[in-house]
Amino acid sequence: MATSSISANVLSSSFHGSWGTSIAGEDYSAMLAKSSVAPTWVKVGTPLCYGPMMGNVNEGKGVFAPLVVVTRNIVGKKRFNQLRGKAIALHSQVINEFCKTIGADTKQKQGLIRLAKKNGEKLGFLA
Repeated sequence: MATSSISANVLSSSFHGSWGTSIAGEDYSAMLAKSSVAPTWVKVGTPLCYGPMMGNVNEGKGVFAPLVVVTRNIVGKKRFNQLRGKAIALHSQVINEFCKTIGADTKQKQGLIRLAKKNGEKLGFLA
């Protein structure tokens, strides 16, 4: 067999013998020659890489999405984004005050803010 002709002396070390030697002292190439089972290879596919998504995955979905879209079209995109920013800032202040009242730490506060954003996306406020 071709595997038995592989020499483990190429990877030898002066400290513990060859790198191909097992704990029991048996050479790895000799073990491969003795075993009747050939090593199996697993094919790994290339990972799918997607760029960062900027935007709402629930765009146009949610109970309030039509109202938000109509308001944005009437007021204008620039003014609408200003109003939305003020509303988000006020909501964050309410969450901060609530966390101060109940004695929540920073990590819990950040979790509540993330939850509020996720709920806003699902309801359509961020459409």
